[in-house]
This record gives sequence, C-alpha cells and structure tokens, in this order.
Amino acid sequence: MQFRDLKAQYAALKTEIDAAMQQVAGDGNFISGAQVAELEEALAEYVGVKHCVTCGNGTDALTMALMSWEIGPGDAVFVPDFTFFASGEVVSFEGATPIFVDVEADTFNLDPVRLEEAVLAVKEEGKLTPRAVVAVDLFGLPADYRSIRAVARKYGLLLLEDGAQGFGGSLDGRRACSFGDISTTSFFPAKPLGCYGDGGAVFTDDEATADYLRSIRVHGKGSFKYDNVRIGMNSRLDTLQAAILLPKLRAFREYELEAVNRAAGWYTERLADVVKTPVVPEGFGSSWAQYTITLESREQRDGIQAALKEQGIPTMVYYPKPMHAQTAFAGLPPVSCPVSDRLCGCVLSLPMHPYLGEGNVEFVCEALRKLL
Repeated sequence: MQFRDLKAQYAALKTEIDAAMQQVAGDGNFISGAQVAELEEALAEYVGVKHCVTCGNGTDALTMALMSWEIGPGDAVFVPDFTFFASGEVVSFEGATPIFVDVEADTFNLDPVRLEEAVLAVKEEGKLTPRAVVAVDLFGLPADYRSIRAVARKYGLLLLEDGAQGFGGSLDGRRACSFGDISTTSFFPAKPLGCYGDGGAVFTDDEATADYLRSIRVHGKGSFKYDNVRIGMNSRLDTLQAAILLPKLRAFREYELEAVNRAAGWYTERLADVVKTPVVPEGFGSSWAQYTITLESREQRDGIQAALKEQGIPTMVYYPKPMHAQTAFAGLPPVSCPVSDRLCGCVLSLPMHPYLGEGNVEFVCEALRKLL
C-alpha cells in the first residue's frame, strides 16, 4: 500500500502524460514553452482569479508574494504555529519577524481569535509593525477566511493564502487560492495537484502585482530578457512540468477531487466512533491533501504508527514539532501555542489519494479499530 500512490495515478494518465512529455522533447522548448501559458490560463480559470503566475516551487511563490509587498525588517507577519517550515521561513528570509499564532484543534488551521490577540500584543509592544498574515490551508481544508479576513481588514493587514496543500478546497462556493490578497500553491509531487519535480504558482486579481511577479521570477526582467529593471530571482516553472500538469489538472477536475472526498467519507464512516476524525465545517470543502486523525497522546500515536507499519500500512506525522520550537527560530520571543504543542504529539495521517479504493480503506480502518 502506498501513502500517496503516484504510480497508480501515472498508470491511469500514462498515455496523456507520455504524449505531453514527448511533445516538449520533440519541440525542444524546455523553458517558457507554450504549455506554461496554457497552464497558467487554466489554473486562473479554475481558481477564479484574473492572474496566475507559475514559478519554480511553492516556497518561491510565498517569497515572491512577500517581495511584491516589500515586507522586510521591522515588519511583523503572523503565521500559524502548526504548519510546514516554509510558511514562516519565507518571512525571516525577507528580514521580517514571524509571529507564531496557535491553531484550532478541530480544523488544524489558524485560530482567528488568537490571531487578533497576537496582533494586539505586537501593537502594544510597539517594536514591530504588523503588516501581513499568512493563512495556511492545512491538509486540504481552507482556513477560516470569513473571520481571518475580518481581522486583517480591522488592523490593515495584507492577507497571504498559503494554499500549498489546499488546491481544490472551497469555502462558500469559492475555490482555494482565491482568498488572499495574494494566494499561492505548490506542485510538489505529493500535493493535491502535483508535478514530477518542483513547481509552484501565485494567484492575484491585481494586474500590477502580476506584472511584478512575472518580472521577478526571471531575474527582474523588463521589456525583454536582457533588460533587467529590478533585482529578481530565477524561478520559472519549466515547460516539461507544465505539460505534465495539464492532463493532471483535467483529471483532478473531472474525478480525482471527487474520489478523495469519497475516500475521506469511507474513513470517517468507519472511524468516527473510535477516534477523532477530521472536521470539515459547514460551507467548507477539502481537497484532502492528508486525512489526519487525532489520538490521545504521543505514546498512543507512536505505538499505533509502529503497529500499522508492521501490517504494511504507511502513515505520516505532520508535524512533529511546532514552528515556535524550530531551532532556526530560537532567537524569537517565546510564544504560547498549547493547541499546536498538543497536535504535534498526537496527529497521524493515513493513506489518502484518489486511487485508494474502498477495500484499502477498509483494511486500514479494520487494523486501526483493533488497535484502538
């Protein structure tokens, strides 16, 4: 059994993907080929925004967003404490200060109440200027943008949606990667929509921002390649990855998103009476980057993970250490994030992908039920 079965996906899409790769090889247009622009148009249409600017990876996408806002030294950027390192790393990379905020126990996403408390604390201290908030769509579920947007507007914060895991999720009929002033995603292979290497994208409705992003992803270029009007970076999505993503996006839209939601339903139906299963609030839709259960303790979690491994069932722990405890952030002021601390010790993600099949779900659930 695979945790996320990319081989099964390739088998299902082999004819289209092979043809797409051969087309790129035959054309010899490996950088900025026509497939890149085609993909950007398709992604913007799917998400429901005016502009999509692809780039080399999801971390660069976040960096490019912060660069466009001129985030830097003296700025405070609020980041959930329970997330992947990149969400806070990019803030420090720009010279700004990440302020880690606790999350909700049920959704794993940024807690709007704790966010407002953190903003007020920074304002009261007076050493940093609150500038932006990074809201992460963890495990495929969009953050509570109804409430987070209200806090951001109240205190004049820019809102960056980190949709690396959220692509395909929804809230009140809108799709993930459309909720921020700028939104981003990642095409890392294991993501809901993944390529065969690294890749990312930035989404915005603002034309000037889109033009800036297109410039900085290619060394700050101006009207042509050797007209460099600003300091930029080298972060292009190559043509081969774009070509692979086009048939994968079609499959994602046509049946994969429905399939992962069906698999999540099978899990919840079989496990809800024995363990805390993921919560999808009313009006929300998840793309199920992960199906994550919450156990009672680290000891129970680690014991169950080991026992499942002996039965050939792969699992993962996202994340074993909160952001505020990362060594790289040791110089920051201490924060209290008790929910994040607890989640890091008791969450466990089960196999989840569109090709899982009810039989495999039943096998995992039967093993879990016996252990619990």
